[in-house]
Amino acid sequence: MRSKSAKTSENLLDELQSALSHGTVARRVETLRRVTDLFINNAVDYSDEHIRVFDDVFQCLVDQIETSARALLADRLAPIGAAPPQIIRTLALDDVIEVAGPVLSKSERLDETTLIEIARNKSQAHLKAISLRRVLSEELTDVLVMRGNDEVVQSTAANPGAQLSEGSLTDLVTRAARDDDLATCIGLRPDLPRHHYLRLVAKASLSVRRKLEAAHPDLADEVSSVVQEAAQRIRAAAMTRQTEMARALVKSLHADGRLNELQVTAFAEQGKFDETNAGLAALAGVSVETAENLMIESRTEGVMILAKVAGMSWPSVRAIIAMREKLSGGSQTEMLKQRDTYEALRSSTAQQVLRFHRMQQGATPAA
Repeated sequence: MRSKSAKTSENLLDELQSALSHGTVARRVETLRRVTDLFINNAVDYSDEHIRVFDDVFQCLVDQIETSARALLADRLAPIGAAPPQIIRTLALDDVIEVAGPVLSKSERLDETTLIEIARNKSQAHLKAISLRRVLSEELTDVLVMRGNDEVVQSTAANPGAQLSEGSLTDLVTRAARDDDLATCIGLRPDLPRHHYLRLVAKASLSVRRKLEAAHPDLADEVSSVVQEAAQRIRAAAMTRQTEMARALVKSLHADGRLNELQVTAFAEQGKFDETNAGLAALAGVSVETAENLMIESRTEGVMILAKVAGMSWPSVRAIIAMREKLSGGSQTEMLKQRDTYEALRSSTAQQVLRFHRMQQGATPAA
């Protein structure tokens, strides 16, 4: 004997098929409205079997309904946590963004596989809608950052619920070098790792200075001074407890005579930026701020200068360069060419360049 709910499903589908086969457009729209009202008004009370019945009904309706009615259905079902999953997927896959948009941005019923499929294949408007979701996984944000236009990328970066992988963060910081709005979105994220934050500030500060000077040419000198002070405050604010602990550890090792090239190399091989930077600064006899400025430069010459002053061998320099590239996501350096450059670099030349750099930065040697 069939269950009552199964019988209800069969009867309802029969009535709908009849209405769709013989009814006018107005009747089909009114049928959709009534069924949607019925579902929404009692959604919390429906069992899984009831929801499957509604899923069948909605699927039957959307096959023969116009765009405006589908869009209305999507808008009404999107916020419902217990919405029928198959019709939600159907609406999300619609090429018309007015239909897909509400579901892509709001529906908790959409599974990760469907979202990634849509992000990889649909329009920028679909990607923008996805970027507005309450939570975005790393895999999903990777696709949005890779495929998205400027609007999509900025929306993703501004979403506090977006989980950003190391690769996505690297791409975002690189793109932010030519987009101040994107740089602001990324810089305000509380989960931005320190090494990315420093790269962002280093690249964005000049752009900010130029904008301010262009807006107030009569105050150019004052604006420049203000920007430099702001950059110093930003650097201080970026100092995390982890960074402080790393620097304290290196200072202790150095004071006890236990800090050497092997220890710094080990830090680099473990991907510990702060410890490597502080260790290299101590061995080179410069402040950690000076070393940090050289470490985050886009080219590798800064690392080589510090290492040459510190008297480090090429294998250690190679480990530091490799760590730097891994953390920043930059392209791999041609190590044989870099080795030749490092071996040809004279210690006296490195010392002169470092003195000039410290003078330019207003930095003082480490005690």
